Amino acid sequence: MTKFARGIQHALLLSCLCAAYSLLLAGDKVRAAENRPPNVVVIYADDLGYGDLGCFGHPTIRTPNLDRMAAEGMRFTQFYSAAPVCTPSRAALLTGRLPIRSGMCSDRRRVLFPNSGGGIPAKEVTLAEALKSSGYATAHFGKWHLGHLPQFLPTNNGFDEYFGIPYSNDMDRVNDAPRGRAPFWDPKVKYWNVPLMRNLKVAERPADQTTITRRYTEEATKFIGAHRDEPFFIYLAHSMPHVPLFRSPEFADHSRRGLYGDVIEEIDWSVGQVLETLRKLKLADNTIVWFSSDNGPWLIFDTHGGSAGLLREGKGSTWEGGMREPTIAWWPGKIPAGRVALDLGSTMDIYATSIKLAGAKLPTDRIVDGLDLSPVLLGTGPSPRKTMFYYRGTRLMAVRKGAFKAHFITQSAYGGGGPKTHETPELYQLNHDPSEKYNVAADHPDVIADIRLEVKRHQAELNAPPSQLEIPLGKKK
Repeated sequence: MTKFARGIQHALLLSCLCAAYSLLLAGDKVRAAENRPPNVVVIYADDLGYGDLGCFGHPTIRTPNLDRMAAEGMRFTQFYSAAPVCTPSRAALLTGRLPIRSGMCSDRRRVLFPNSGGGIPAKEVTLAEALKSSGYATAHFGKWHLGHLPQFLPTNNGFDEYFGIPYSNDMDRVNDAPRGRAPFWDPKVKYWNVPLMRNLKVAERPADQTTITRRYTEEATKFIGAHRDEPFFIYLAHSMPHVPLFRSPEFADHSRRGLYGDVIEEIDWSVGQVLETLRKLKLADNTIVWFSSDNGPWLIFDTHGGSAGLLREGKGSTWEGGMREPTIAWWPGKIPAGRVALDLGSTMDIYATSIKLAGAKLPTDRIVDGLDLSPVLLGTGPSPRKTMFYYRGTRLMAVRKGAFKAHFITQSAYGGGGPKTHETPELYQLNHDPSEKYNVAADHPDVIADIRLEVKRHQAELNAPPSQLEIPLGKKK
C-alpha cells in the first residue's frame, strides 16, 4: 500500500472515530437531559388582586401571555398565600412554613423596614438552599423583603445571584417628597431612595423604577440562557403592582385600565418573555413555571390598587380577597393543558412540590406546612391539602377545612376598622359563597366543632419563636 493510500485510510479511520465519539457524546447529552430534574421558575407579583388578570375575569386588563400560560397549563381557583401582607407571605413561600414558625410575622410591625434589624433566620432551609444542594443553579431577581442586612440577603440564603430591591418600593421615602398620598397619585422616581442591589452591593440608588420590571425580566432570561445545560431555579419577584406604580415608557397608556393596567400588562409581557425564552432554548418541556402573588390588592389606593373580583376585602385581611391568589402552573407535556384546578393549594406547597420534583428531600427536623401538589399537576390524584390556616400577624383569624371557613376573629383590610372576636365563629361555605356573604354557622354546629379540633391540634404543636420583625436595627439577634 502506498503512503498516499495509507494516509487516506488513516484519515477515514480518524473521521469514523470522531463521528462515533460525537454520537457517543450526543447520546450522553440526550440521556443527561432525560435524567435531569425539571427547572423551576416562580414568578411572584406584589399586591396583585384575584380579579386582575384576563384569565381570572378582568374585563379591560389584557394579559395574553398569562392567558396562554393558563390555556397551556393549569389555573388554580382556590390557591392561597400564607399571609395577607408581604414579608410573612414571602417567608412562607421560600420556607414552606407558616410565618409564625420562623418568627417572620408580627402584630406590631407587619413587615420588615429599612430600620429593621431582623430577617430570615439562618436555620430556615430556603427553597434555593434545598435545590442548590441537589445541583441547581439559583437566582433571585426582584423584591426580597426578608431582611436587608448582609446575612439576610439572597446570596447568603441559597441564591447564586441576586438583582433587585431588598424591600418594598415605597420605602426610603425622601424628606422633600410631597406629604400624604400625593406622591402615589403622581409618582416620581426621586421620591423614593430605594436601593437596587446586585448580590451584596448597591448598584443604583434611587432605583429607576420606570424600568424595573423590564430589567428584572432581562436578568431572568439571561440567566436561563447561561444555565441552559444544568437544572436551575429562578425566583422572579416583581416589585409591582405595589404602589408607587411605575412602568416602562413602552407601556405608558397601554391599558384601558389606566396606570394600574399598564403595570399589569408589562408584567404580562415579562411572563411572555420568560416563557418564550424557555421555548426557544427547548427547555419548556423540562421546566415548571408558577405564577402567583404575595397577597391581595391594596384597596385603599383606589384606582392605583387592584381588584379582588368577587372575593371579599383585600390586602391586610384574612377574608378571601386578602389571601386567595390568582395562580397558574405551566409545564408543557406534563401538566394537562387547559385544566382548572378546584383543589386547595398554597404558595407553601410550591416549596414541597419543587423539592419533590427535584428528587430532593424535605427537611425532617421541623414541621413543613407545604404539601406536594404533584398529583394535581400531573393529573394522577387530588390535592393532599384539606385545611388552610389564616394568620394576620401572630393571630389565627380563621381556618378553612374542605369547603367551610370559620372566622374566629374578623378584621377589615388595611385602612378599615379593628378586630372583632366571635364567640361563635362566622362560617361560610366557600364553594357556594366565595364572596363570604352568608353566615351559615347556625346550620352547621358540627362543622364548627370539627374546625375547633383542627385549631386545637395545630396550636398544640406550635412553638412560635420571637418575632424577627420587631428587632431594631443595631440590636444583636
